[in-house]
Amino acid sequence: MEIASFQRQFPKGFVRDPVHFLALGFGAGCMSAAPGTFGTLVGVALYLPLKFLYWPWYLAIVVALFALGVWLCGRTAKDLGEGDPSCIVWDEIVGFLITLLGAPLGWMWVVLGFLLFRVFDVVKPWPIRWIDQKVRGGLGIMLDDVVAGLYGLAILQIIVYLL
Repeated sequence: MEIASFQRQFPKGFVRDPVHFLALGFGAGCMSAAPGTFGTLVGVALYLPLKFLYWPWYLAIVVALFALGVWLCGRTAKDLGEGDPSCIVWDEIVGFLITLLGAPLGWMWVVLGFLLFRVFDVVKPWPIRWIDQKVRGGLGIMLDDVVAGLYGLAILQIIVYLL
């Protein structure tokens, strides 16, 4: 199978726009298969240098990335003419970073956080599915993944406490 078959097609020059490039997770969203998973992997890469920050600084960065994401995702969705295109993965990056807020250091926690976030993002338990269906624009794109990240955070912290 050719590599090109794994790439989603975009309007000419679309990915070169810095807003779209960021919303597409530095290009991870260009994958036609599992763009959300590839976007979450970008979240892992961004987490690695952030994990050593004092948690209020980490949280401040995540809040800033969320605010930026509302605008980035809204503009990219509008330019694509879609409500919540799967190629937009900035929301997965931020949601994953939320899951790992205050997580202990170590790859076990990164992998567990990755799995927890992806499960909640895919399954969409209440109110995630409701938000995904009812809240529009950049806020809606971001908010369902924020809640998935909060669910992942809660479960991860319960596991940390129990261990």
